[in-house]
Amino acid sequence: MDYRLTRHAIEELSERRIPLQLVEMVLADPEQQFEEDDLMVYQSRFAGTQGKTYLLRVFVNITVAPARVVTVYKTSKLNKYWR
Repeated sequence: MDYRLTRHAIEELSERRIPLQLVEMVLADPEQQFEEDDLMVYQSRFAGTQGKTYLLRVFVNITVAPARVVTVYKTSKLNKYWR
């Protein structure tokens, strides 16, 4: 996917210590993708520290070219967000 990061997404990656490579992996091969609040959500599970499983959620505006990654976050609340 051809995309650009918004300033907000760059700040969130830094603040949340999420490697850009992880975002690229999710965008290249998401386990799930669906529309939410007029954005596409790409998400995948990954193993964090101490074997804990997390979900990385990447919100993308696909109505512009190139697509814009609006925000990114990881969560341990898989039951809440997994579809």
